[in-house]
Amino acid sequence: MTSPFLGEFLGTMILILLGDGVVAGVLLKRTKSEGSGWMVITAGWAFAVMAGVFTAIACGSSDAHLNPAVTLGFAVRAGSFSKCLPYIAAQLLGAIAGAALVWAHYFPHWKETADPGLKLACFCTAPAIRNALANLVSEIIATFALVFVVGAIFSKAIAASGPGALGPYLVGSLVWGIGLSLGGTTGYAINPARDLGPRVAHALLPVAGKGGSHWSYAPIPVIGPLLGGALAGWLLNFLAVA
Repeated sequence: MTSPFLGEFLGTMILILLGDGVVAGVLLKRTKSEGSGWMVITAGWAFAVMAGVFTAIACGSSDAHLNPAVTLGFAVRAGSFSKCLPYIAAQLLGAIAGAALVWAHYFPHWKETADPGLKLACFCTAPAIRNALANLVSEIIATFALVFVVGAIFSKAIAASGPGALGPYLVGSLVWGIGLSLGGTTGYAINPARDLGPRVAHALLPVAGKGGSHWSYAPIPVIGPLLGGALAGWLLNFLAVA
């Protein structure tokens, strides 16, 4: 019953359930973790990535990309784009499903939270300072770091040194580091599915007291990560990091 499509779907669903879940726990009113801060959010997202990767692998996707930018980056690196359409479709659908589960899990807390901006932040990203070019550059740089270092982690040279099954833990640590070091500008989407899928869910779900879904910003956390991922894939290929 397992398949690459199912693995990418379920892995991304778990990624968003735990990742957006920690944001909701910190931002929504009357949760036991309300106000616990950025360190908790970045750590939660790191563990969410690790859990999503393990889920994807167990359910049939040995690639466990969970991220269209990673899928595109590795397609550029390999010169083969056959996985892009099915993987990206599975990732977007998984992200929508994960966001819907977050909404259901925190159901009574949406009504208790007055600020619609906090509710939207539980689903998708927004910049600290709205500047389209600067925000785009931030997403490109952060996603470049993600895809390039993931490529290094799973390169033959590193595999020969023996990290083996440590890969998902190392990727989770990488995402934690990116969040701590580069996430303060835009909320580090670094993943088009992570932002677009939950934004669609926010628009469709009957979230109590919600505002708009901030669609004017939505292209940046899609285009920026795709550009950063493609650039990293090109550089990995150019440097012959395999």
